[in-house]
Amino acid sequence: MKDIVWNEILSVGVDEIDEDHRKLVNIFNILNHAVTEGESRDYLAATLEELINCTVWHFSHEERLMLKQHYPGIEEHKAEHQELIKSAKELKQEILEGNKPLANEHIEFLERWLTGHIFTTDMRLGSYLSQVM
Repeated sequence: MKDIVWNEILSVGVDEIDEDHRKLVNIFNILNHAVTEGESRDYLAATLEELINCTVWHFSHEERLMLKQHYPGIEEHKAEHQELIKSAKELKQEILEGNKPLANEHIEFLERWLTGHIFTTDMRLGSYLSQVM
């Protein structure tokens, strides 16, 4: 699996959100390399936990901006955040319980999880925030 490369296609047009996304992409790439290099289950779980924690913080950041700027799609956006975190935590739990080794299929899921959210929901938010900020 190749790395996610940050470029303008991933930019939502709001610097502080883009900076968060760059950090998430970096942690994703670290996890991707760890799977490719066959790192231990504990290391993979710790790296996934870092990705989840950073994502939770980022989602709180976005939600604060949505509240401040009275974003009309806030409830749907927050619901998507909750679902994304739930699915990532379930994956982490499966890894920790030893039910599934973290594999390329999980990395592909996480890539879709991250980029899909940026390309759809966050682009709408970025467009709105660019107009009101």
